[in-house]
Amino acid sequence: MRAEAQAHVNQIQAALALLRRSLDWDRALRRLDELNARVEDPTLWNDAKAAQDVMRERRRLDEAIGATRAIESELNDTVELIEMAEAEGDDEMANDGTAALAALAERSEKDKVVALLSGEADANDTYVEINSGAGGTESQDWAGMLLRMYTRWAERTGMKVELVDYHAGEQAGIKSATLLIKGENAYGYAKTESGVHRLVRISPYDSAARRHTSFSSVWVYPVIDDNIDIEINESELRIDTYRASGAGGQHINTTDSAVRITHLPTGIVVQCQNQRSQHKNKAEAYNQLRARLYERELAEREAVADAQNATKTDIGWGHQIRSYVLQPYQLVKDLRTGVTSTAPSDVLDGALDSFMAAALSQRVTGETVQVEDVD
Repeated sequence: MRAEAQAHVNQIQAALALLRRSLDWDRALRRLDELNARVEDPTLWNDAKAAQDVMRERRRLDEAIGATRAIESELNDTVELIEMAEAEGDDEMANDGTAALAALAERSEKDKVVALLSGEADANDTYVEINSGAGGTESQDWAGMLLRMYTRWAERTGMKVELVDYHAGEQAGIKSATLLIKGENAYGYAKTESGVHRLVRISPYDSAARRHTSFSSVWVYPVIDDNIDIEINESELRIDTYRASGAGGQHINTTDSAVRITHLPTGIVVQCQNQRSQHKNKAEAYNQLRARLYERELAEREAVADAQNATKTDIGWGHQIRSYVLQPYQLVKDLRTGVTSTAPSDVLDGALDSFMAAALSQRVTGETVQVEDVD
């Protein structure tokens, strides 16, 4: 088989192996049989919520298993077609088969990413919290660029974005901001972005046109619905109100409508100022707190299962997950997976799918890559 076709075959087989591994194939088949049997039980709908949960899990498993089997079948048929064409010297048929393999490789990559989104909260909406690091205007401007990047990523993928909290920088950018991104698998995709992001560029704020390095942190946590029980003791909360800042209606900067909640046992702080009503801001901040506590629990579970791949191990200054270099050359490099892009403008405009897919795959395989940071 020609090299181009074989490369596509190798890519498809790697995607299939990861699909089977992420599904825990034998267990998934047994579980689907169990769910099919439960669906046939007429008493299932006596509990509507339980029935909906069963149907949702059954649909997810059925689609993932069906997609995997369809790719395997199409791969075998296409390889057989190419081998037959090469044996008969039919270049046109061989070229058609190679083109079909290329399309199948692209589809297998998309199906692989969807199958990797099987975590407990992956399907949920998500909060994306961005904080500037030390460095004043430089870091605040960088944090503002990240805020735009995640907004554009969400819009490109058809998700809705709400600005929950916003603290403007002193001269440019932001000190911090929180986005609420609503869409299918929003948390599943975005969770891989938690960590420190590093920017290297010639500063537009430096009259000497020197290169500057800036850091900002991103923290992603899922929106928690009423089906997940998170207990919060009111006596362990400190609730502060303050005047909102930034763009807004007539109540901005005139009433203490913004709300900050501190969870004393963990030190978690959440805040909201996007609503005019203090009551609504408090409700939204409370939702964020539940989400943060749940994300903390997920991270602890993951740390117990595999300390090396715990969600928070890479979050800290000096332990960036990705570097973005704008001058003197153009490069974005993920320091966990080794994925790179020579088009930083596209990445900063929301082209993050390749980085997210690689990070999701790494979470399943547990394989680490030795990657050197860029200068």
